[in-house]
Amino acid sequence: MPGADGTAVIRSTLRQQIADALRDEILAGRLVPGQEFTVKEIADQYGVSATPVREALVNLAAQGLLDAVQHRGFRVHEFALADYRGMLQARGLIADGIFRDLAVTAPHRPVPPTGYVAVRRRGEEAARAASAGDLTVLIGYDLRFWRELSELFGNAYLAEFLHRLRVQSWAYAVPHLRRESERRGHLRGRLWARHTELVDALTRRDAYGAHAIVAEYHGHSLRLLETLAEAPPPGPRAESLPTYQPNSKTPESPETPESPETPESPEPPA
Repeated sequence: MPGADGTAVIRSTLRQQIADALRDEILAGRLVPGQEFTVKEIADQYGVSATPVREALVNLAAQGLLDAVQHRGFRVHEFALADYRGMLQARGLIADGIFRDLAVTAPHRPVPPTGYVAVRRRGEEAARAASAGDLTVLIGYDLRFWRELSELFGNAYLAEFLHRLRVQSWAYAVPHLRRESERRGHLRGRLWARHTELVDALTRRDAYGAHAIVAEYHGHSLRLLETLAEAPPPGPRAESLPTYQPNSKTPESPETPESPETPESPEPPA
């Protein structure tokens, strides 16, 4: 029946809109880890029926962002530092697979030039936001950057999995970074900003160079989050938090990029 199909489409669209809105609330730090709410509360907030809200919340629970609480509703998932370490490891493995595919198959399945142009534009915006310490803008462009970059290599499953990992990574990092921003008044000098260098390496089909850039990114991110997770309430010791200093010299590619070595990332100054 056309009417029934139309209703299903509307409900599906509404469910996705609610899921996207709640995900954005989590990434903005307005829904904090451990916070509980009911389907009715969200339905009342958005002025919609309970059905699409319940479907949206179940969808976010499947993505690992919410936990279902029996007879009480849902709770924002609380990721631990160990979870974040695992996310970075998984992200690195996926990225290496993408880069290796680029080095081996790109001559036979080249990426359209316009693809890199669009991704580089996202990278420029992400890098600009990172340098300025604008976390909200950075997250939006960073997610788009990695999503579009991974989609260039034709494996939708890897692209979707990497996107989910990156959303979860930001969900863990945001509360710590927000507290750091409040403590210092800004995040300038704290955030990774080498997006365009990564695009340039991939444009050259330099799998080892791309691997080195991402390894340095993950190393910095882990050191920063480890420090922030252990940071005391605002006080004098906040001045000892690490500052991001990019390793602007990417090691030259070896003759066999299929098995790159991970370069040592410089320790940030205390």
